[in-house]
Amino acid sequence: MNLSAAFPAVSISPNTSGLPGLNELSNIVGAMLTVGAILCVLGVILSSAVWAVASTSGNVQLVSRAKTGTVVCGIAALLIGGASVLITFFVNAGSAL
Repeated sequence: MNLSAAFPAVSISPNTSGLPGLNELSNIVGAMLTVGAILCVLGVILSSAVWAVASTSGNVQLVSRAKTGTVVCGIAALLIGGASVLITFFVNAGSAL
């Protein structure tokens, strides 16, 4: 049995004029990306400062936590910076199914 004959083809694609306020929402998301990137930079600066102070004082546990904070902020900045590329990739991959 041919399933493609049993179900009609559906052709739906995203548009930017379907709802009012999409331009404002796009501006808000862009602003949130900017705030997230700034907070990541602040996190790297603070974690690095704690890393330096804890390293000179010999606090091994605090050094480990500061290293973790630096890596987490770096990965978060990577995800924030590449968010639109990741979402575009998965939307295109999903539409190809």
